[in-house]
Amino acid sequence: MLLEGLRVIDAASYLAAPAAATTMADFGADVIKVEPPGGDGYRLLHGVYPIDYNWQLTSRNKRGIGLDLNKPEARRILHRLIDDADVLLLNFREDQIREFELDYDRLRATNPRLIYALLTGYGTRGPDRNKRGFDINAWWARTGIMDLMKAFGRAPVFPPGGVGDHATSMSLLAAIMMALYHRERTGEGKKVSTSLVANGCYANGMHLQGAIAGFDLSQALVERKGLRSPFASVYQTRDARYIVLVIANPGKEWPRLAAALGHTNWLSEPRFADGATAVAHRDELRDRLTDVIGSRNLADLCPALDDQDLTYEVIETISDVVRDAHLIENGVLVATGSDDPDYQWTVANPISVDQAPHRTPTPAPGIGQHNTAVLTELGLGEDEIVRLTTAGIVVSGKSEP
Repeated sequence: MLLEGLRVIDAASYLAAPAAATTMADFGADVIKVEPPGGDGYRLLHGVYPIDYNWQLTSRNKRGIGLDLNKPEARRILHRLIDDADVLLLNFREDQIREFELDYDRLRATNPRLIYALLTGYGTRGPDRNKRGFDINAWWARTGIMDLMKAFGRAPVFPPGGVGDHATSMSLLAAIMMALYHRERTGEGKKVSTSLVANGCYANGMHLQGAIAGFDLSQALVERKGLRSPFASVYQTRDARYIVLVIANPGKEWPRLAAALGHTNWLSEPRFADGATAVAHRDELRDRLTDVIGSRNLADLCPALDDQDLTYEVIETISDVVRDAHLIENGVLVATGSDDPDYQWTVANPISVDQAPHRTPTPAPGIGQHNTAVLTELGLGEDEIVRLTTAGIVVSGKSEP
């Protein structure tokens, strides 16, 4: 496999950094997940239902070892693992990095080829560098994305979790692969980093660049009472489904939209004669589109839009997405072969490399599930492993309920 032979230590927690390690594992890297007593806090983040679907998605294809890093001997074991590793992923605060003796200069002294990948919420400098960051606060809120999505006169809606984390994981992966390319050329490792807030700003870059240039979309939406262009809006159908129109070139596409909706007669009216004049009468046009689309069922509307080669999409429910045959055909959703009814399918990482298949997903490890195998590879004997386990230096077991 593409990354076979690469040893990765995933000592991070929750989602963004571990998800980058998951992608490496999907392509064949040997990823060892390091967890504290009680397990990664992400195991406890179950959402609405008390099942571990989050953990299965982000920890598949990894081996697990449990270490109590508050104990010096556990830290020495981790350092031995790092000495033989190609990549280390962390998302610790500065004080934790010092406490666990995981600063880059210390580690590269014994492993100069190490790629040291650090994920933070708010970056490594400035007053917020140690502020706790999840994607909700650092990626969505701090970057202005949430503000752009609120309805006029309403508070911003609480966004779905994990979205910014998964996007950020791709940036961290890219940084790691660039560092590995540098090492291939020079033999030297590198420290790389990214943050949730940097990725959120980059994701929102088009609108932030607009604000830099003097166009604040948030303020514009306030002035327009939250109303966007009728050519780029959400509409409800008669059967209570929703579509989003994305008519990027009204001058060219407006006549086709009118035809799809059965109202070419609108084009004979001076205020709707072309895309520019139609936009100038946006409020009336939006009302007309709302009425006509609201009178059509989705099954009738979509073929009419398709016949005119218009850009739109049905706003699917989560349950619809995981049964989408097109996504399955394209390998976005993949079968695991697991007997676990909650894990018979999973979401693939979004990267495709020709003739470099993804590993068939394996179940995520339990806490310390592979302690013996990993410690044996370090040269520890059975008696020593038992001693370490008895002393609570090496840990295993179930996460807290």
